[in-house]
Amino acid sequence: MKAINAELTKPLPDDQAAMKTHVVFLASDAMRGREAGSPEYDIAAQYVASQFYAAGLRPAGDDNGYLQKVPLTTYRATDRGDFILTRKGAAPQKLVFGEDYTPGVNPGARATVIDAPVVFVGYGLIAPDAKRDDYAGVDVKGKIVAYLGGAPGSLQSEERAHFSSPATKAAIAEAQGAIGAIVIARDGGPVFARTAQRWDGARTTWAKPDGTGDRNGVPVLGTLSPAGAAKLFAGTRTPWADVLKRSADSEATFVAEALPGSLAVSIKTSFEAGLSSNVVGVIPGSDPKIGKEVVVLSAHLDHLGVGRADETGDTIYNGAEDNAVGIASLIEEAKRFKTSGKPPRRTVMFLAVTAEEKGLVGADYFANHPTVPIATIVADVNLDMPILTFAFEDMTVYGADRSTLGPIVSKAVEALGVHMGPDPDPSQGFFVRSDHYRFVQQGVPSVFLWPGQAGPGKAAYADFFAKHYHRPSDEAWQPLDWAQGVRFVSVNYAIAREIADGDERPRWNKGDFFGLLYKGYGAK
Repeated sequence: MKAINAELTKPLPDDQAAMKTHVVFLASDAMRGREAGSPEYDIAAQYVASQFYAAGLRPAGDDNGYLQKVPLTTYRATDRGDFILTRKGAAPQKLVFGEDYTPGVNPGARATVIDAPVVFVGYGLIAPDAKRDDYAGVDVKGKIVAYLGGAPGSLQSEERAHFSSPATKAAIAEAQGAIGAIVIARDGGPVFARTAQRWDGARTTWAKPDGTGDRNGVPVLGTLSPAGAAKLFAGTRTPWADVLKRSADSEATFVAEALPGSLAVSIKTSFEAGLSSNVVGVIPGSDPKIGKEVVVLSAHLDHLGVGRADETGDTIYNGAEDNAVGIASLIEEAKRFKTSGKPPRRTVMFLAVTAEEKGLVGADYFANHPTVPIATIVADVNLDMPILTFAFEDMTVYGADRSTLGPIVSKAVEALGVHMGPDPDPSQGFFVRSDHYRFVQQGVPSVFLWPGQAGPGKAAYADFFAKHYHRPSDEAWQPLDWAQGVRFVSVNYAIAREIADGDERPRWNKGDFFGLLYKGYGAK
Protein backbone atom coordinates (compact mmCIF):
# COMPACT_ATOMS: atom_id res chain seq x y z
CA MET A 1 0.00 0.00 0.00
CA LYS A 2 2.91 2.36 0.71
CA ALA A 3 4.15 1.97 -2.86
CA ILE A 4 0.68 2.67 -4.25
CA ASN A 5 0.28 5.77 -2.09
CA ALA A 6 3.71 6.96 -3.11
CA GLU A 7 2.69 6.68 -6.77
CA LEU A 8 -0.65 8.42 -6.17
CA THR A 9 0.77 11.31 -4.14
CA LYS A 10 4.11 12.11 -5.77
CA PRO A 11 4.50 15.80 -6.66
CA LEU A 12 3.67 16.94 -10.18
CA PRO A 13 3.46 20.29 -11.99
CA ASP A 14 0.10 21.99 -11.46
CA ASP A 15 -1.38 21.15 -14.86
CA GLN A 16 -0.47 17.47 -14.54
CA ALA A 17 -1.68 17.31 -10.94
CA ALA A 18 -5.01 18.87 -11.94
CA MET A 19 -5.65 16.12 -14.49
CA LYS A 20 -4.46 13.37 -12.19
CA THR A 21 -6.75 14.62 -9.40
CA HIS A 22 -9.87 13.79 -11.42
CA VAL A 23 -8.63 10.30 -12.27
CA VAL A 24 -7.56 9.48 -8.71
CA PHE A 25 -11.01 10.42 -7.42
CA LEU A 26 -13.10 8.83 -10.17
CA ALA A 27 -11.08 5.60 -10.22
CA SER A 28 -10.85 5.25 -6.44
CA ASP A 29 -12.20 2.16 -4.72
CA ALA A 30 -14.82 4.39 -3.09
CA MET A 31 -16.43 4.83 -6.53
CA ARG A 32 -16.77 1.03 -6.82
CA GLY A 33 -16.30 1.07 -10.57
CA ARG A 34 -18.93 3.73 -11.38
CA GLU A 35 -21.50 1.30 -12.76
CA ALA A 36 -24.39 3.11 -14.44
CA GLY A 37 -27.39 3.20 -12.10
CA SER A 38 -25.31 2.80 -8.93
CA PRO A 39 -25.09 5.37 -6.09
CA GLU A 40 -21.36 5.66 -6.76
CA TYR A 41 -21.97 6.59 -10.38
CA ASP A 42 -24.33 9.30 -9.16
CA ILE A 43 -21.57 10.69 -6.92
CA ALA A 44 -19.20 10.67 -9.89
CA ALA A 45 -21.78 12.54 -11.97
CA GLN A 46 -22.13 15.20 -9.27
CA TYR A 47 -18.35 15.53 -9.18
CA VAL A 48 -18.21 16.11 -12.94
CA ALA A 49 -21.09 18.60 -12.70
CA SER A 50 -19.19 20.57 -10.04
CA GLN A 51 -16.07 20.57 -12.23
CA PHE A 52 -18.10 21.81 -15.19
CA TYR A 53 -19.39 24.62 -13.00
CA ALA A 54 -15.88 25.51 -11.86
CA ALA A 55 -14.73 25.57 -15.50
CA GLY A 56 -17.40 28.15 -16.32
CA LEU A 57 -19.73 25.92 -18.31
CA ARG A 58 -23.40 26.77 -18.32
CA PRO A 59 -25.81 23.97 -17.40
CA ALA A 60 -27.46 22.21 -20.34
CA GLY A 61 -29.22 19.30 -18.66
CA ASP A 62 -32.72 18.99 -17.22
CA ASP A 63 -34.41 21.78 -15.28
CA ASN A 64 -31.54 24.24 -15.83
CA GLY A 65 -29.08 21.87 -14.18
CA TYR A 66 -26.08 19.89 -15.39
CA LEU A 67 -27.69 16.44 -15.19
CA GLN A 68 -29.90 14.86 -17.82
CA LYS A 69 -31.85 12.00 -16.30
CA VAL A 70 -31.53 8.76 -18.27
CA PRO A 71 -34.23 6.18 -17.45
CA LEU A 72 -32.74 2.72 -17.69
CA THR A 73 -34.29 -0.70 -17.83
CA THR A 74 -32.53 -4.01 -17.32
CA TYR A 75 -34.33 -6.74 -19.21
CA ARG A 76 -33.96 -10.49 -19.56
CA ALA A 77 -35.79 -13.55 -20.86
CA THR A 78 -37.99 -14.93 -18.08
CA ASP A 79 -38.54 -18.44 -19.44
CA ARG A 80 -37.16 -20.71 -22.11
CA GLY A 81 -39.97 -19.89 -24.51
CA ASP A 82 -41.72 -22.16 -26.98
CA PHE A 83 -40.74 -22.80 -30.60
CA ILE A 84 -43.21 -25.00 -32.50
CA LEU A 85 -42.95 -25.94 -36.17
CA THR A 86 -46.18 -26.67 -38.01
CA ARG A 87 -46.40 -28.17 -41.48
CA LYS A 88 -49.43 -29.16 -43.51
CA GLY A 89 -50.31 -32.79 -42.93
CA ALA A 90 -47.87 -33.26 -40.04
CA ALA A 91 -48.15 -33.05 -36.27
CA PRO A 92 -46.71 -29.90 -34.65
CA GLN A 93 -43.02 -30.34 -33.81
CA LYS A 94 -41.75 -28.71 -30.62
CA LEU A 95 -38.12 -27.64 -30.80
CA VAL A 96 -35.87 -28.51 -27.87
CA PHE A 97 -34.33 -25.77 -25.75
CA GLY A 98 -30.53 -25.94 -25.66
CA GLU A 99 -30.38 -28.42 -28.52
CA ASP A 100 -32.43 -26.79 -31.27
CA TYR A 101 -32.82 -23.21 -30.04
CA THR A 102 -32.20 -20.60 -27.39
CA PRO A 103 -34.83 -17.90 -26.85
CA GLY A 104 -34.33 -14.28 -27.77
CA VAL A 105 -35.37 -11.35 -25.66
CA ASN A 106 -37.58 -8.49 -26.79
CA PRO A 107 -36.77 -5.18 -25.05
CA GLY A 108 -39.97 -3.69 -26.46
CA ALA A 109 -42.60 -6.01 -24.92
CA ARG A 110 -43.25 -8.18 -21.88
CA ALA A 111 -44.78 -10.95 -23.98
CA THR A 112 -44.13 -11.72 -27.63
CA VAL A 113 -46.27 -14.25 -29.46
CA ILE A 114 -45.80 -14.71 -33.20
CA ASP A 115 -47.09 -17.48 -35.48
CA ALA A 116 -46.04 -16.91 -39.07
CA PRO A 117 -44.36 -18.42 -42.13
CA VAL A 118 -40.55 -18.30 -42.23
CA VAL A 119 -38.40 -17.01 -45.08
CA PHE A 120 -34.67 -17.71 -45.31
CA VAL A 121 -32.79 -14.58 -46.44
CA GLY A 122 -29.11 -15.59 -46.44
CA TYR A 123 -27.15 -13.15 -44.30
CA GLY A 124 -30.15 -10.82 -44.06
CA LEU A 125 -28.41 -7.90 -45.79
CA ILE A 126 -29.34 -5.23 -48.26
CA ALA A 127 -26.12 -3.50 -49.31
CA PRO A 128 -26.44 -1.84 -52.73
CA ASP A 129 -22.80 -0.72 -52.83
CA ALA A 130 -21.77 -4.36 -52.44
CA LYS A 131 -24.38 -5.42 -54.98
CA ARG A 132 -26.08 -7.59 -52.37
CA ASP A 133 -29.82 -7.90 -51.73
CA ASP A 134 -30.55 -11.02 -49.72
CA TYR A 135 -34.28 -10.23 -49.83
CA ALA A 136 -34.48 -10.21 -53.62
CA GLY A 137 -37.41 -12.15 -55.04
CA VAL A 138 -39.33 -12.75 -51.80
CA ASP A 139 -42.11 -11.02 -49.91
CA VAL A 140 -41.49 -11.10 -46.16
CA LYS A 141 -44.36 -8.86 -45.05
CA GLY A 142 -46.00 -10.31 -41.98
CA LYS A 143 -43.44 -13.14 -41.84
CA ILE A 144 -40.46 -14.26 -39.79
CA VAL A 145 -37.07 -14.00 -41.48
CA ALA A 146 -34.26 -16.42 -40.72
CA TYR A 147 -30.68 -15.43 -41.46
CA LEU A 148 -27.06 -16.34 -40.79
CA GLY A 149 -24.85 -14.22 -38.57
CA GLY A 150 -21.95 -12.18 -39.90
CA ALA A 151 -21.31 -10.23 -43.09
CA PRO A 152 -19.04 -10.54 -46.13
CA GLY A 153 -15.36 -10.13 -45.31
CA SER A 154 -14.88 -8.12 -48.51
CA LEU A 155 -16.86 -5.19 -47.13
CA GLN A 156 -14.89 -2.20 -45.84
CA SER A 157 -14.17 -3.01 -42.18
CA GLU A 158 -16.40 -0.34 -40.61
CA GLU A 159 -19.23 -1.14 -42.99
CA ARG A 160 -18.80 -4.82 -42.26
CA ALA A 161 -19.07 -4.11 -38.53
CA HIS A 162 -22.26 -2.16 -39.24
CA PHE A 163 -23.84 -4.95 -41.29
CA SER A 164 -22.76 -7.65 -38.82
CA SER A 165 -24.66 -5.91 -36.02
CA PRO A 166 -27.85 -7.70 -34.90
CA ALA A 167 -29.52 -4.30 -34.63
CA THR A 168 -28.74 -3.51 -38.27
CA LYS A 169 -30.16 -6.83 -39.48
CA ALA A 170 -33.28 -6.40 -37.34
CA ALA A 171 -33.79 -2.90 -38.76
CA ILE A 172 -33.41 -4.16 -42.35
CA ALA A 173 -35.96 -6.89 -41.63
CA GLU A 174 -38.42 -4.37 -40.23
CA ALA A 175 -37.99 -2.11 -43.25
CA GLN A 176 -38.90 -5.06 -45.48
CA GLY A 177 -42.11 -5.69 -43.52
CA ALA A 178 -41.05 -8.71 -41.43
CA ILE A 179 -42.49 -9.12 -37.93
CA GLY A 180 -39.71 -11.18 -36.33
CA ALA A 181 -36.26 -12.63 -36.94
CA ILE A 182 -34.41 -15.85 -36.19
CA VAL A 183 -30.62 -16.07 -36.20
CA ILE A 184 -29.12 -19.32 -37.48
CA ALA A 185 -25.89 -20.41 -35.82
CA ARG A 186 -23.36 -22.22 -37.97
CA ASP A 187 -21.56 -23.73 -34.97
CA GLY A 188 -23.57 -26.23 -32.98
CA GLY A 189 -20.72 -26.92 -30.56
CA PRO A 190 -19.14 -24.71 -27.88
CA VAL A 191 -20.36 -21.42 -29.36
CA PHE A 192 -24.02 -22.45 -29.33
CA ALA A 193 -23.55 -24.08 -25.91
CA ARG A 194 -22.37 -20.75 -24.49
CA THR A 195 -25.41 -19.04 -26.00
CA ALA A 196 -27.65 -21.61 -24.30
CA GLN A 197 -25.89 -21.12 -20.96
CA ARG A 198 -26.43 -17.36 -21.10
CA TRP A 199 -30.00 -17.44 -22.37
CA ASP A 200 -31.36 -15.40 -19.43
CA GLY A 201 -28.48 -12.92 -19.14
CA ALA A 202 -29.34 -9.33 -18.28
CA ARG A 203 -29.12 -6.52 -20.84
CA THR A 204 -29.73 -2.80 -20.50
CA THR A 205 -31.27 -0.07 -22.63
CA TRP A 206 -33.06 3.19 -21.99
CA ALA A 207 -36.65 2.91 -20.89
CA LYS A 208 -39.82 4.16 -22.50
CA PRO A 209 -42.58 5.65 -20.33
CA ASP A 210 -44.35 2.28 -20.02
CA GLY A 211 -41.25 0.68 -18.51
CA THR A 212 -40.28 -1.38 -21.53
CA GLY A 213 -37.11 -0.64 -23.44
CA ASP A 214 -36.13 1.06 -26.64
CA ARG A 215 -36.06 -1.28 -29.62
CA ASN A 216 -35.09 -0.66 -33.21
CA GLY A 217 -36.06 -3.27 -35.76
CA VAL A 218 -38.09 -6.45 -35.44
CA PRO A 219 -37.79 -8.57 -32.28
CA VAL A 220 -35.07 -11.19 -32.56
CA LEU A 221 -37.01 -14.24 -31.40
CA GLY A 222 -34.10 -16.61 -30.84
CA THR A 223 -31.12 -18.49 -32.21
CA LEU A 224 -31.31 -21.87 -33.92
CA SER A 225 -28.49 -24.39 -33.76
CA PRO A 226 -27.55 -26.27 -36.95
CA ALA A 227 -29.72 -29.11 -35.65
CA GLY A 228 -32.67 -26.74 -35.20
CA ALA A 229 -32.05 -25.22 -38.62
CA ALA A 230 -32.12 -28.68 -40.18
CA LYS A 231 -35.64 -29.17 -38.79
CA LEU A 232 -36.69 -25.74 -40.07
CA PHE A 233 -35.34 -26.51 -43.57
CA ALA A 234 -36.79 -30.01 -43.85
CA GLY A 235 -38.46 -30.37 -47.23
CA THR A 236 -36.99 -27.19 -48.74
CA ARG A 237 -35.78 -26.81 -52.28
CA THR A 238 -32.30 -26.00 -50.94
CA PRO A 239 -31.17 -28.57 -48.34
CA TRP A 240 -29.84 -27.21 -45.05
CA ALA A 241 -26.63 -29.21 -45.51
CA ASP A 242 -25.89 -27.22 -48.67
CA VAL A 243 -26.57 -23.92 -46.92
CA LEU A 244 -24.35 -24.88 -43.99
CA LYS A 245 -21.49 -25.93 -46.25
CA ARG A 246 -21.64 -22.75 -48.33
CA SER A 247 -21.96 -20.52 -45.26
CA ALA A 248 -18.29 -21.19 -44.44
CA ASP A 249 -17.63 -18.58 -47.14
CA SER A 250 -18.77 -15.16 -45.95
CA GLU A 251 -18.91 -14.05 -49.60
CA ALA A 252 -21.51 -16.70 -50.47
CA THR A 253 -24.87 -15.51 -51.73
CA PHE A 254 -28.08 -17.43 -51.24
CA VAL A 255 -31.36 -17.39 -53.07
CA ALA A 256 -34.02 -16.21 -50.61
CA GLU A 257 -36.55 -18.95 -50.05
CA ALA A 258 -39.85 -19.42 -48.23
CA LEU A 259 -39.55 -22.40 -45.89
CA PRO A 260 -42.32 -25.00 -45.49
CA GLY A 261 -45.02 -24.47 -42.87
CA SER A 262 -44.92 -21.89 -40.10
CA LEU A 263 -43.17 -21.26 -36.79
CA ALA A 264 -45.00 -20.33 -33.61
CA VAL A 265 -42.79 -18.55 -31.08
CA SER A 266 -43.64 -17.39 -27.58
CA ILE A 267 -41.09 -15.55 -25.43
CA LYS A 268 -41.41 -13.46 -22.28
CA THR A 269 -39.30 -10.56 -21.04
CA SER A 270 -38.99 -9.05 -17.57
CA PHE A 271 -37.92 -5.49 -16.84
CA GLU A 272 -36.25 -3.81 -13.88
CA ALA A 273 -36.27 -0.02 -13.80
CA GLY A 274 -33.16 2.00 -13.07
CA LEU A 275 -32.02 5.60 -13.31
CA SER A 276 -28.76 7.26 -14.23
CA SER A 277 -27.72 10.57 -15.76
CA ASN A 278 -25.62 12.24 -18.40
CA VAL A 279 -23.74 15.40 -17.41
CA VAL A 280 -24.08 18.31 -19.84
CA GLY A 281 -22.49 21.75 -19.88
CA VAL A 282 -21.94 24.33 -22.60
CA ILE A 283 -19.93 27.37 -23.53
CA PRO A 284 -22.33 29.51 -25.60
CA GLY A 285 -21.12 30.48 -29.06
CA SER A 286 -20.24 34.13 -29.61
CA ASP A 287 -20.88 34.45 -33.34
CA PRO A 288 -24.25 35.93 -34.30
CA LYS A 289 -24.52 33.69 -37.38
CA ILE A 290 -23.12 30.35 -36.27
CA GLY A 291 -23.22 30.72 -32.50
CA LYS A 292 -26.20 28.38 -32.12
CA GLU A 293 -24.44 25.56 -33.95
CA VAL A 294 -23.16 23.04 -31.40
CA VAL A 295 -19.89 21.10 -31.33
CA VAL A 296 -20.16 18.19 -28.88
CA LEU A 297 -17.13 16.87 -26.99
CA SER A 298 -18.07 13.55 -25.41
CA ALA A 299 -16.64 10.90 -23.09
CA HIS A 300 -18.24 8.15 -21.03
CA LEU A 301 -18.20 8.38 -17.24
CA ASP A 302 -19.34 4.87 -16.32
CA HIS A 303 -17.34 1.66 -16.00
CA LEU A 304 -18.08 -1.95 -15.03
CA GLY A 305 -18.69 -1.67 -11.30
CA VAL A 306 -17.94 -4.64 -9.04
CA GLY A 307 -17.49 -8.10 -10.51
CA ARG A 308 -15.46 -11.28 -10.60
CA ALA A 309 -12.26 -11.21 -8.52
CA ASP A 310 -8.91 -11.19 -10.26
CA GLU A 311 -5.88 -13.22 -9.16
CA THR A 312 -5.24 -10.74 -6.30
CA GLY A 313 -8.80 -10.95 -5.01
CA ASP A 314 -9.69 -7.45 -6.24
CA THR A 315 -13.33 -7.17 -7.36
CA ILE A 316 -13.55 -3.43 -8.16
CA TYR A 317 -13.21 -2.52 -11.83
CA ASN A 318 -11.89 1.00 -11.27
CA GLY A 319 -11.74 2.16 -14.90
CA ALA A 320 -8.86 4.64 -14.68
CA GLU A 321 -7.89 4.60 -18.35
CA ASP A 322 -11.40 3.44 -19.28
CA ASN A 323 -12.58 6.14 -19.02
CA ALA A 324 -11.68 8.38 -16.08
CA VAL A 325 -8.80 9.68 -18.19
CA GLY A 326 -11.24 10.67 -20.95
CA ILE A 327 -13.46 12.50 -18.45
CA ALA A 328 -10.43 14.25 -16.92
CA SER A 329 -9.42 15.35 -20.43
CA LEU A 330 -12.92 16.72 -21.01
CA ILE A 331 -12.81 18.76 -17.79
CA GLU A 332 -9.36 20.13 -18.49
CA GLU A 333 -10.38 21.06 -22.04
CA ALA A 334 -13.26 23.05 -20.62
CA LYS A 335 -10.80 24.94 -18.44
CA ARG A 336 -8.69 25.80 -21.50
CA PHE A 337 -11.66 27.56 -23.08
CA LYS A 338 -12.22 29.54 -19.89
CA THR A 339 -8.60 30.60 -19.42
CA SER A 340 -8.19 31.50 -23.11
CA GLY A 341 -10.41 34.52 -22.56
CA LYS A 342 -11.79 33.98 -26.06
CA PRO A 343 -15.26 32.44 -26.35
CA PRO A 344 -15.73 30.00 -29.25
CA ARG A 345 -17.70 31.13 -32.29
CA ARG A 346 -19.88 28.03 -32.14
CA THR A 347 -21.38 26.66 -28.94
CA VAL A 348 -19.21 23.92 -27.44
CA MET A 349 -20.99 21.22 -25.43
CA PHE A 350 -19.18 19.00 -22.94
CA LEU A 351 -21.05 15.72 -22.52
CA ALA A 352 -20.21 12.99 -20.01
CA VAL A 353 -22.46 10.03 -20.79
CA THR A 354 -23.63 7.06 -18.78
CA ALA A 355 -23.99 3.36 -19.61
CA GLU A 356 -21.46 3.18 -22.44
CA GLU A 357 -20.37 -0.16 -21.06
CA LYS A 358 -23.96 -1.40 -21.37
CA GLY A 359 -24.16 -0.67 -25.09
CA LEU A 360 -23.69 3.08 -25.68
CA VAL A 361 -27.00 3.61 -23.88
CA GLY A 362 -26.49 7.09 -22.41
CA ALA A 363 -25.20 8.47 -25.70
CA ASP A 364 -28.12 6.87 -27.52
CA TYR A 365 -30.58 8.41 -25.08
CA PHE A 366 -29.02 11.85 -25.54
CA ALA A 367 -28.95 11.50 -29.33
CA ASN A 368 -32.66 10.66 -29.27
CA HIS A 369 -33.53 13.19 -26.53
CA PRO A 370 -30.98 15.98 -27.01
CA THR A 371 -31.12 18.99 -24.72
CA VAL A 372 -30.54 21.21 -27.77
CA PRO A 373 -32.23 20.75 -31.15
CA ILE A 374 -30.52 17.85 -32.92
CA ALA A 375 -30.37 19.90 -36.14
CA THR A 376 -28.02 22.36 -34.41
CA ILE A 377 -25.41 19.69 -33.53
CA VAL A 378 -22.76 19.86 -36.25
CA ALA A 379 -20.02 17.55 -34.91
CA ASP A 380 -19.05 15.16 -32.15
CA VAL A 381 -15.49 14.51 -30.99
CA ASN A 382 -15.34 11.50 -28.68
CA LEU A 383 -12.69 10.58 -26.09
CA ASP A 384 -12.76 6.99 -24.91
CA MET A 385 -9.88 5.24 -23.14
CA PRO A 386 -6.84 7.21 -24.33
CA ILE A 387 -3.77 5.20 -23.30
CA LEU A 388 -1.32 7.54 -21.55
CA THR A 389 1.59 5.29 -20.64
CA PHE A 390 3.94 6.47 -23.42
CA ALA A 391 5.07 9.55 -25.34
CA PHE A 392 2.64 9.50 -28.27
CA GLU A 393 3.89 10.53 -31.68
CA ASP A 394 0.64 10.47 -33.64
CA MET A 395 -3.15 10.50 -33.23
CA THR A 396 -5.49 7.79 -34.45
CA VAL A 397 -8.70 9.45 -35.58
CA TYR A 398 -11.45 6.96 -36.37
CA GLY A 399 -13.81 8.46 -38.94
CA ALA A 400 -11.28 11.00 -40.22
CA ASP A 401 -11.71 9.80 -43.80
CA ARG A 402 -15.49 10.16 -43.73
CA SER A 403 -16.03 13.89 -43.28
CA THR A 404 -14.30 17.25 -43.34
CA LEU A 405 -13.49 16.66 -39.67
CA GLY A 406 -10.47 14.71 -40.94
CA PRO A 407 -8.64 17.71 -42.48
CA ILE A 408 -9.74 19.92 -39.57
CA VAL A 409 -8.27 17.49 -37.04
CA SER A 410 -5.10 17.01 -39.12
CA LYS A 411 -4.51 20.76 -39.26
CA ALA A 412 -5.02 21.15 -35.53
CA VAL A 413 -2.72 18.31 -34.45
CA GLU A 414 0.05 19.07 -36.91
CA ALA A 415 0.28 22.61 -35.50
CA LEU A 416 1.29 20.93 -32.24
CA GLY A 417 3.84 18.65 -33.84
CA VAL A 418 1.67 15.54 -33.91
CA HIS A 419 0.66 13.80 -37.12
CA MET A 420 -2.50 11.85 -37.84
CA GLY A 421 -1.69 8.15 -38.11
CA PRO A 422 -3.58 5.37 -39.88
CA ASP A 423 -6.04 2.98 -38.25
CA PRO A 424 -3.69 0.37 -36.74
CA ASP A 425 -6.26 -2.45 -36.84
CA PRO A 426 -9.10 -1.85 -39.32
CA SER A 427 -10.57 -5.29 -38.62
CA GLN A 428 -11.79 -4.08 -35.21
CA GLY A 429 -14.24 -1.57 -36.75
CA PHE A 430 -13.73 0.89 -33.86
CA PHE A 431 -15.68 3.61 -35.70
CA VAL A 432 -18.96 1.90 -34.78
CA ARG A 433 -17.97 0.89 -31.24
CA SER A 434 -18.00 4.01 -29.06
CA ASP A 435 -20.40 6.79 -28.09
CA HIS A 436 -19.77 9.00 -31.12
CA TYR A 437 -21.53 6.38 -33.26
CA ARG A 438 -24.87 7.32 -31.72
CA PHE A 439 -24.33 10.80 -33.17
CA VAL A 440 -23.34 9.29 -36.52
CA GLN A 441 -26.71 7.50 -36.49
CA GLN A 442 -28.36 10.92 -36.25
CA GLY A 443 -26.40 12.11 -39.30
CA VAL A 444 -23.78 14.09 -37.31
CA PRO A 445 -20.17 14.01 -38.59
CA SER A 446 -18.13 12.46 -35.77
CA VAL A 447 -14.66 11.23 -34.89
CA PHE A 448 -13.17 9.13 -32.11
CA LEU A 449 -9.65 9.97 -30.92
CA TRP A 450 -6.81 7.91 -29.47
CA PRO A 451 -3.12 8.61 -29.01
CA GLY A 452 -1.66 6.67 -31.92
CA GLN A 453 0.47 3.56 -32.11
CA ALA A 454 3.56 4.96 -33.81
CA GLY A 455 6.88 4.41 -32.03
CA PRO A 456 6.27 2.98 -28.53
CA GLY A 457 2.50 3.17 -28.93
CA LYS A 458 1.92 -0.30 -30.35
CA ALA A 459 3.64 -2.02 -27.42
CA ALA A 460 1.85 0.24 -24.90
CA TYR A 461 -1.58 -0.62 -26.33
CA ALA A 462 -0.79 -4.31 -26.46
CA ASP A 463 0.31 -4.22 -22.82
CA PHE A 464 -2.83 -2.40 -21.68
CA PHE A 465 -5.23 -4.71 -23.51
CA ALA A 466 -3.38 -7.79 -22.29
CA LYS A 467 -3.12 -6.79 -18.63
CA HIS A 468 -5.63 -4.07 -17.70
CA TYR A 469 -8.53 -3.67 -20.15
CA HIS A 470 -11.81 -4.43 -18.34
CA ARG A 471 -9.89 -5.75 -15.35
CA PRO A 472 -9.62 -4.59 -11.74
CA SER A 473 -5.99 -3.58 -12.43
CA ASP A 474 -7.13 -0.57 -14.52
CA GLU A 475 -6.17 1.63 -11.55
CA ALA A 476 -4.94 5.20 -11.12
CA TRP A 477 -1.63 3.87 -9.76
CA GLN A 478 -0.67 2.47 -13.16
CA PRO A 479 2.46 4.14 -14.58
CA LEU A 480 0.46 6.85 -16.34
CA ASP A 481 2.49 9.66 -17.92
CA TRP A 482 0.65 12.80 -16.85
CA ALA A 483 2.81 14.99 -19.09
CA GLN A 484 1.31 13.03 -21.98
CA GLY A 485 -2.11 13.64 -20.45
CA VAL A 486 -1.53 17.37 -20.66
CA ARG A 487 -0.34 16.96 -24.28
CA PHE A 488 -3.50 14.99 -25.05
CA VAL A 489 -5.64 17.79 -23.60
CA SER A 490 -3.70 20.34 -25.68
CA VAL A 491 -4.29 18.37 -28.86
CA ASN A 492 -7.99 17.97 -28.15
CA TYR A 493 -8.42 21.61 -27.22
CA ALA A 494 -6.78 22.58 -30.52
CA ILE A 495 -9.16 20.26 -32.39
CA ALA A 496 -12.23 21.59 -30.60
CA ARG A 497 -11.15 25.19 -31.14
CA GLU A 498 -10.55 24.59 -34.85
CA ILE A 499 -14.01 23.07 -35.30
CA ALA A 500 -15.76 25.65 -33.15
CA ASP A 501 -14.14 28.65 -34.84
CA GLY A 502 -14.09 27.45 -38.46
CA ASP A 503 -16.06 29.32 -41.09
CA GLU A 504 -17.64 26.18 -42.55
CA ARG A 505 -19.63 23.66 -40.55
CA PRO A 506 -18.32 20.10 -40.79
CA ARG A 507 -19.88 18.01 -43.55
CA TRP A 508 -19.82 14.41 -44.62
CA ASN A 509 -17.73 13.59 -47.66
CA LYS A 510 -19.95 13.32 -50.70
CA GLY A 511 -21.12 9.74 -51.15
CA ASP A 512 -19.83 8.51 -47.79
CA PHE A 513 -21.56 5.29 -46.75
CA PHE A 514 -22.56 6.41 -43.24
CA GLY A 515 -23.36 9.95 -44.31
CA LEU A 516 -25.77 8.68 -46.95
CA LEU A 517 -27.21 5.97 -44.71
CA TYR A 518 -28.12 8.44 -41.97
CA LYS A 519 -28.91 11.40 -44.26
CA GLY A 520 -26.05 13.54 -42.97
CA TYR A 521 -25.19 17.05 -44.07
CA GLY A 522 -23.12 17.12 -47.26
CA ALA A 523 -23.23 13.40 -48.07
CA LYS A 524 -25.63 13.70 -51.03
